[in-house]
Amino acid sequence: MNYNFNIILVVIAMLLFRGIAFAQIPVEVFIGYKKATVDVMFFKFIKNKNGSNSKFLFFNRNRTSIDYSMTETTNLPQFGFTEAFSYNHEKLKGFAPVVVASILNKGVYPKAGFQYAKIKKDYTIFSWLVAETLKEPNIDFFFLGKYTPKLTDKLNLFSQIELINAFPTVENNNFAFTQRIRLGLKIKEFQFGSGIDLTQLGRNNFTKTENLGGFLRYEF
Repeated sequence: MNYNFNIILVVIAMLLFRGIAFAQIPVEVFIGYKKATVDVMFFKFIKNKNGSNSKFLFFNRNRTSIDYSMTETTNLPQFGFTEAFSYNHEKLKGFAPVVVASILNKGVYPKAGFQYAKIKKDYTIFSWLVAETLKEPNIDFFFLGKYTPKLTDKLNLFSQIELINAFPTVENNNFAFTQRIRLGLKIKEFQFGSGIDLTQLGRNNFTKTENLGGFLRYEF
């Protein structure tokens, strides 16, 4: 990893932290053997005037990936910003209508569908099934599962799996699948350990990538 790459990674992290440093949100830096990523992801209920949780849940995800083989014209940094709002009525028992906006290097993608959320002290299940509202849309299935049981009074296990699946509705477009796995320990606001990011892109024949490495997360 060269000096210029370290400068780029620090600048990106500062940009992601800007304006949210005082919120209770996790920030992850993942250093793999092919790529490095900075990832900010959180969801929280919007507060009512009296300070209680409303029925509206806000999801935010800012993610940047840098390939070590980057040149001036190839393997350029990849940016992704996802915002979502859902209406969570207690009678729906965790299910909710959701609208999503994804901003990627290649464009802006509005989406709508249904979400499921169950957030407890030591585990989280968060998922949605949405369709793009554009012509020739993809159908996206997103799943996040996190489990952090207590091991000792000061130490917790940290385990997380994330699945991102894009199913095209047009025959010529590719399927795109991503799996991100993290396994480590949690000490107060810190989480650290090993992880792997996997991707598969194609239809009949898939191009596969993997990025094995280590992660450090901190909840600001």
